[in-house]
Amino acid sequence: QVQVVESGGGLVQAGGSLRLSCTASGLTFDDYAMGWFRQAQGKEREGVSCISWSGGSTYYADSVKGRFTISRDNAKNTLYLQMNSLKPEDTAMYYCAAAIGCERIWAEYNYWGQGTQVTVSS
Repeated sequence: QVQVVESGGGLVQAGGSLRLSCTASGLTFDDYAMGWFRQAQGKEREGVSCISWSGGSTYYADSVKGRFTISRDNAKNTLYLQMNSLKPEDTAMYYCAAAIGCERIWAEYNYWGQGTQVTVSS
């Protein structure tokens, strides 16, 4: 059984920070690229960031570049998303997902968590 679990979401004021975490079990964690997606109310799911299996390559959506940082600790089977300078438009359900390689298309990801809600107030 593969299980992916996100945590760290919550309510913050604009300009604040959050760090999301994602733990994965039932898979060889460092065989997979790991990505973050988000889906705001009434909008389609969009890719936020992805990191290669080794952590050597990272990718970011234009909307979060310079504000968010993705990282991973393979020894802990854990993925992180440091979110700084948060804006109300960052409000969404954030999902962690695993894929063979980083892809912008959500359908290419094999395993998904249940999501963690991030709400940014102004």
